[in-house]
Amino acid sequence: MYGFGGKSFAPETDIPNLAGKEAVLQLAKHRPLQIFLAARTRSKGEAAVADVKKAVPSASVTYLRLDLCSFESISAAAQEVKSHSSRLDVLMNNAGIMATPFAESQEGYETQFGTNHMGHFLLTKELLPILLSTAKEEGSDVRIINLTSEGHNLAPSQGIVFDAAKLKTYGPWARYGHSKLANILFTKELARRYPSITSIAVHPGLIHTELYDEVGILLRLGMKVVGPLFMATVPTGALNQLWAAVGKKSEVASGNYYTPVGSLSGGKRFKLAHMSVLARELWDWTEKELTGKGYCNSVPDG
Repeated sequence: MYGFGGKSFAPETDIPNLAGKEAVLQLAKHRPLQIFLAARTRSKGEAAVADVKKAVPSASVTYLRLDLCSFESISAAAQEVKSHSSRLDVLMNNAGIMATPFAESQEGYETQFGTNHMGHFLLTKELLPILLSTAKEEGSDVRIINLTSEGHNLAPSQGIVFDAAKLKTYGPWARYGHSKLANILFTKELARRYPSITSIAVHPGLIHTELYDEVGILLRLGMKVVGPLFMATVPTGALNQLWAAVGKKSEVASGNYYTPVGSLSGGKRFKLAHMSVLARELWDWTEKELTGKGYCNSVPDG
């Protein structure tokens, strides 16, 4: 259960019967028909699936190879899902990288922006047809959960930097904040265009995960020393996205940003996070980029 000013949410009792790995584990306990657990590395993905099945032997969990830095891999993963299932009720976009040294994705984007925004945008667009068809079914409650961060406050003051050369001049934390701001803006525009789906951006809290393996050595060492004093555990870190995925529909407002657990934020400390004009501009720019590379077929709004 999680407190700290947010809503009380206990996965064991608050997730209804549903006939990163922690979220899958908690959801698997409530009898979903099928779960796809995506990971770039097969060995890690299959190990995660094995761990979930060990804890919940009856769970129907399938490893899905997905490299968010590769449009080809993303498209193939989406096709795999659509070929094995006729419905999709919840999409959790919760992969990502943080504060990494400058590098470019296969398609030429700064890797944090390419992974955290471009990759999740393409995956979502590829899966929208099945999400929308599920939303039309009686009694459905389709949701898209985009994992972002309070780190969006670290984004450049202009907001989204569409000039790749200029983005390269910023440090790793500013570029991280840039990608996390994009997650919030993407969620806002996704909700506007597809109101039949509940789309939410969530901050998991400060969690001790493998994300910190990529940061500078001084910060990494500092986290090992003082992290246990103020950083939450991985199970606690999954609570906000679990709440967003299965919490009462009346309490989950589409297009909004929530901090743990279920606390409506809206990015009040950074006004760019709730600028509708910027959200539309980012959406249009991203679609144009993806279309120019042969991906992202148009899906009518609605």
